Amino acid sequence: MTATAAGAHGGPRGWRAATRAALYGPDGFYRRPEGPAGHFRTSVHASPLFAGAVARLLCRVDEALGRPAVLDFVDMAAGRGELAAGVLAALPADVAARTRTYAVELAGRPGGLDRRIEWRAEPPERITGLLFANEWLDNVPLEVAEVGPAGVLRLVLVADDGTERLGPPLTGPEAKWLARWWPLTAGRPSWGGGEAAAGGEAAPEAASGVGLRAEIGLPRDLAWASAVGTLARGLAVAVDYAHTADARPPFGTLTGFREGRETAPVPDGSCDITAHVALDACAAACALPGARLLPQRAALRALGLTGSRPPLTLASADPSGYVRALAASSEAVELVAPGGLGDFGWLLQPVGIPDVLAAPGPA
Repeated sequence: MTATAAGAHGGPRGWRAATRAALYGPDGFYRRPEGPAGHFRTSVHASPLFAGAVARLLCRVDEALGRPAVLDFVDMAAGRGELAAGVLAALPADVAARTRTYAVELAGRPGGLDRRIEWRAEPPERITGLLFANEWLDNVPLEVAEVGPAGVLRLVLVADDGTERLGPPLTGPEAKWLARWWPLTAGRPSWGGGEAAAGGEAAPEAASGVGLRAEIGLPRDLAWASAVGTLARGLAVAVDYAHTADARPPFGTLTGFREGRETAPVPDGSCDITAHVALDACAAACALPGARLLPQRAALRALGLTGSRPPLTLASADPSGYVRALAASSEAVELVAPGGLGDFGWLLQPVGIPDVLAAPGPA
């Protein structure tokens, strides 16, 4: 997506400011009544098995904490409270009785939500338990950078209609973050036919990296470190589309979603605007021991969700039970499937407790 001249529907500004207004402003995308589920499918919406697995994770945290009198569960970016309600429903009665559940979301509290769930705009302080952020960080607004002419790294500016142009050279903390976590340096491969037809030498544009883009994840690092900072003891988990330093996409991942389909990211409030998360940078931002990155399929398998088919003997012994087990197996397969939801990244950050996930086994 090469930067172009600004459009006529609004003055150009950085993607961070444009996204913040488009998603979270008074008429922003996340204020709309249909909620995120009206536009894209997350693991929470795919199957109640996901909430069941998170409930089992909360129980493991509970054991590691010594079964405290009050156990906290915080659902970051709660949407319409689907995960918070599902976890409460899946908990054993004795654990549910001790659990304080918080749904953190900027949109208003939906009607009919379980009265045990406290609706908040910010997470509470001094949490003892589990803070779970499912597809939160990918919607924390950030800036976009592009290598412009002569190899100069510049901020990308965007108008309200989605048209872009290159802005000033990138300096300060954002430039330092890119240098550390997503360097767009000269001499990188062109990824786009930048080799000369004869002689095998890179074209000037490829040699200078012109056109390469990156999303500057510094706001996500700070947001994650702040969320982890609310934990007195327990576990924080971020689940998101992710990449790491050894496999950054050369042209970024910024995109939009509307009514279940991927679309151009236009910051006018009509669509979701999202970008994959540099979870390795988020982990380092906390400067705490024990952080671990693993794919969702490995995390869910460690929590007992494998997607294996029920035994055929059940079909004759309990036909109805077999059909139910087969349906659950199909839902589990979707949650752990390579190339789909199973490729989501999980960042686990324990605070004052040991690793509560068993060895995840092969990914």
